[in-house]
Amino acid sequence: LNEEIDRINWELPDTYRNEKTNAIRLWIRSVINRLEHCKLEHNRLLKEHMTQLELAVWKVKINEEEEGGNSTLHVQAKRAKIDEVSMRKEKRITSGADIIVKNVLPFLKLG
Repeated sequence: LNEEIDRINWELPDTYRNEKTNAIRLWIRSVINRLEHCKLEHNRLLKEHMTQLELAVWKVKINEEEEGGNSTLHVQAKRAKIDEVSMRKEKRITSGADIIVKNVLPFLKLG
């Protein structure tokens, strides 16, 4: 990106006077397109990493409860005769990951 921004400094001195306006317009379009590409890539990576953060918080929450003296995940599953998969889904919802992601996301988004 820095090379693209600096490119005009190399091209403009060698450009004929009546073509400079057009050269600057083309350069501006090129820089804007490059910025849009970088922004899209940033948002794609941001979405991917927010998903990983959410899953990590969920896993920590499940591990904390399983390592605790009263493994509520297994006790509740036995008591209510609910399979462990649905209990894991419940823990994903109640893990607090949505709150963490909601508070982290504004620091990582592009303005």
